[in-house]
Amino acid sequence: MLKGTLDMLVLRTLIMGPAHGHTIAHVIEHTSENVLDVEQGSLYPALHRLEERGWVSSYWGVSENNRKAKFYQLTAIGRKQLVAEAGRWRQIVEAIGRVMGESLD
Repeated sequence: MLKGTLDMLVLRTLIMGPAHGHTIAHVIEHTSENVLDVEQGSLYPALHRLEERGWVSSYWGVSENNRKAKFYQLTAIGRKQLVAEAGRWRQIVEAIGRVMGESLD
């Protein structure tokens, strides 16, 4: 993934509401039709980084499996960051599309 992409995907996932790490990874994988594989070794450092930046906050709760889990939720600052990241992402996609041309035939 391009640098910062996982952060943007996590923020986008949390727009639906609080979730714990396993759910975040599952939503990203399912939504991408299993094209994107989110590994714990990447996800949890990203969640900690986002929390340090104030883009997400966390709290302890009980998961759907009745287990103690850390839930993450989007903050107001994180919501603004998501808008900025999405705008940058669209610019990158358009730029790559121009370089690659409309057809790969």
